Amino acid sequence: MIDAAGEQLGIMLTQEAMARAEEAGLQLVEVNPKANPPVCKIMDYGKFKYETAKRDREARKNQKTTELKEVKFRPKTHDHDFDFKTRHIRRFLEEGDKVKLVVQFRGREITHPETGRAILERVCRDLADVATVLQLAQMENNRMNMVLAPKPQRSGAPRPKPVESPVAPRSVAAPASAAAPAASTDDDDDYDDDEYDDEDDDADDEEAAEEA
Repeated sequence: MIDAAGEQLGIMLTQEAMARAEEAGLQLVEVNPKANPPVCKIMDYGKFKYETAKRDREARKNQKTTELKEVKFRPKTHDHDFDFKTRHIRRFLEEGDKVKLVVQFRGREITHPETGRAILERVCRDLADVATVLQLAQMENNRMNMVLAPKPQRSGAPRPKPVESPVAPRSVAAPASAAAPAASTDDDDDYDDDEYDDEDDDADDEEAAEEA
């Protein structure tokens, strides 16, 4: 028997223990039913339940649950999209999550699985400082999958910084009067100039034939 102040009162009858709890305006709670004899304590049971639930909530709040993120690539993923997705993968790994890399093949692309493997190997090289391969690349229907996990860090060891690619020197722009017209860099607006040259040549031939 333990009173509200935490002092042990020794072994006593259940009726006597309940009478002591009633006199204190508290409840008699069995805290260790497996003991012989069972251990009981006089306490405010409502306050005890509230504090227990609060501790459980704090423990769940501070507990990190690992998630499996999925990032998709294509065999012809452009450098801009590749860098964008690689940055997200790095952030997921640094937050402690695992990442599933998926290369989606379409149509005849499936006949060249080496292109997808090259994409996955490139991701592994760029994230070698924070990632370790948990599952090697393998084909599933028209998808090639690989799973990365955060690399375990040594205690007290600083995380190595990724190696940055050298930046090419910028050329000095020519004066406005001598500057050549800028070429379009938008792949979607890539026109075939040869077609227009052929049309101009055909028009010139027609005019020459009419004059003759």
